[in-house]
Amino acid sequence: MFKIIVCIKQVPMVSELPWDSKTGTLKRELAQGMMDPASRRALEAALQIKEDRDDTHITVISMGPAMAREILYEAKALGADTGVLLSDRRMAGADTFLTSFILAEYIKKECPDFDLLLCGSQTSDSETAQVGPQLAGELLIPAMGYVQSIELANGMVRVQRHVDDFMEVLEMDLPGLLTIDQAAFGPRYVALEGIERAFQTDDICVVNAEDLGLDKNFNALKDSPTRIIDVYSPATRKENLVLKGAVKKVVGQLFDDYGKIISGAMGKDLKTHEHEGAK
Repeated sequence: MFKIIVCIKQVPMVSELPWDSKTGTLKRELAQGMMDPASRRALEAALQIKEDRDDTHITVISMGPAMAREILYEAKALGADTGVLLSDRRMAGADTFLTSFILAEYIKKECPDFDLLLCGSQTSDSETAQVGPQLAGELLIPAMGYVQSIELANGMVRVQRHVDDFMEVLEMDLPGLLTIDQAAFGPRYVALEGIERAFQTDDICVVNAEDLGLDKNFNALKDSPTRIIDVYSPATRKENLVLKGAVKKVVGQLFDDYGKIISGAMGKDLKTHEHEGAK
């Protein structure tokens, strides 16, 4: 059997939430949650592999509060086989370092014989793009990021990804981890029969800190080595400038004041006004 693990996350549906300055976390319980769009694409990549291989088993893992069960049922409705929720007050507030550590502890304990681990490239609520690579580091497996296509053959995976204006074709031995590009693997809709199948049995496995064997003094919020100091929406400011005078003079002033900015935006050096002045 070819075993795929997909790490998914529940994120708020709105971009602005009350900020808890004491804990340095968002008050997620005040907003309706949804499956992170990047996670949804990672799941879609797994589902497409399952369509090509009858022996594929997909386990989806999420770490979060009890309400995160919703996205695990959604994943099952789409075609995942098993849903696992890592949920405990002592895990709450974990940064990316401890999130990947906790995920790795479960995988090493319960799914050590997996073949492929898929993650979204970055989540919409934090956009650090760190959990995937850090999880690979915890599991001591190879990893590739921002993948756009996947081919499996002979115990290895071949991928394509677009990086720095180059299309790369890379190969990697399995087991390994891939993060999926946000523009790849467009997600499918949930079919009605999938929803019915997902709720036929309440078999979402809920795992707490004790089940993972974490130290009784473990506290993710206090033990996380990084802190979020503040969350804010950047303000967009515009400045209008009116140039007056003869056309030749205005164009010359425009290039003198903003030539470097214009050249950078167009990707080439513009010296038309200098040639014109030399005539």
